[in-house]
Amino acid sequence: MRIALGGIAIESCTFSPLPSRLDDFTVRRGADFLDRYPFLADFAGRAEFVPLLYARALPGGAVEPGAYAALKAEYLDLLRANGPWDGVYLDFHGAMHVRDMDDAEGDWVTAVREVVGPACLLAASFDLHGNISEREAATLDMLTAYRTAPHVDYIETRAKALHMLLDCLDQQLRPERVWIPIPVVLPGEKTSTEWAPGDRLYAALAESDGAPGLLDISLLVGYVWADEPRTSATVIATGFDRSVLAREAQKVAQRYWDARHEFQFGVPAGTIDECIAWGLDAPEACVFISDSGDNPTAGGAGDTTVALAALIKHGAPAVVASIADAPAIQTMLAAGVGASVTVELGGKLDPITCRPLAVHGIVRHLAPSENTEAVLQVGDVHVIVTERRRPYHFVADMERLGLEPLAHKLVVIKIGYLEPDLKRHAPRALLALTPGAVDQAIERLPFQRVRRPLFPLDPAMAWTPMDADL
Repeated sequence: MRIALGGIAIESCTFSPLPSRLDDFTVRRGADFLDRYPFLADFAGRAEFVPLLYARALPGGAVEPGAYAALKAEYLDLLRANGPWDGVYLDFHGAMHVRDMDDAEGDWVTAVREVVGPACLLAASFDLHGNISEREAATLDMLTAYRTAPHVDYIETRAKALHMLLDCLDQQLRPERVWIPIPVVLPGEKTSTEWAPGDRLYAALAESDGAPGLLDISLLVGYVWADEPRTSATVIATGFDRSVLAREAQKVAQRYWDARHEFQFGVPAGTIDECIAWGLDAPEACVFISDSGDNPTAGGAGDTTVALAALIKHGAPAVVASIADAPAIQTMLAAGVGASVTVELGGKLDPITCRPLAVHGIVRHLAPSENTEAVLQVGDVHVIVTERRRPYHFVADMERLGLEPLAHKLVVIKIGYLEPDLKRHAPRALLALTPGAVDQAIERLPFQRVRRPLFPLDPAMAWTPMDADL
């Protein structure tokens, strides 16, 4: 059997002023992305896997139409040139938005089906923050999604998608799907699987796993910062007995709906000023604060200065990771380590949230690279400045810049919930409800195109789960 591998992945924040362009994607071709599938040896002798193209970008604003068209055309050309195919595996995230196009993954899947024909089986895997449309569920033959957030089961999820695909091909079976959109949309910082009710709801999926004829049941919480009609939580069941699929999917959907009021942030949350005050008063030697409204791994621009301005006002000893500002980087490179500089920091990528902040500081570290990093000391605050936005998910990423983050009272990071390494190191964590494109207070966002009613935008709504006839 011949199986095509490839896909595209990005979370697209429609509230972000920062477009996602072609050069924002890392495009890997052929064997260059086989490291995503270390389990392929387990399928030795069962199939020939042909890697075509995999494109991935840091979450950002809507994808430019030309960028999407170029990537889609290249992938489809490779699909045509290397066929015929018994199966296609699509490695997706599930929350891509192309400017002036809803349901971008649905468009991609439909185009794949047109190339490979009706007999070929299509499988896909998704991040649990994907927004899955009826068109995707109807066009794909089988799909699965992560069950952990923070995500630690991504390898297992990809492997499961391929297991389902090969098993169905071996047995010459075509499964059915049941798709139930749940009219709830919540930020990932409330729906983590590490605390209630997310931990309980995802653990309960195991109750459905053994249902007769069921191959997979997936619960996706969705991606809240996309203002398009498919945005919501979703349950998708894949298998061979439609009555069983409908029963299990409705059970999972009802549990999620019944728990909708329970979802809360996993750590204390407040304004940036409140979080700074709490942190300074805390008995711990160091407190981590999430600058959540400008989280680049959710689609934030990565250059808002709301948190930095508050830290300077409080005179708090802190590390800030980070602010993206290419002109400031050039100024610091020209001045050199040890030099005093005045820069207009941030506020260039997301001018809606804040204006540039004029600061005077000392250049403490420079790390030239394809994305140059610098450390600028402003009073007692050490600010990591980057040429382009990037996340800081590891303490070691700050340490290699000459910083000892745990030696500072506050470590402010543009992130939502702490990724595993940060969580392991943080003596205490707080979540600042800062403004930005990925504002956690979603009621403040200007939604216009989501399906209404939708919880929590319409808190008094009623709902009963019904599966669609795909």
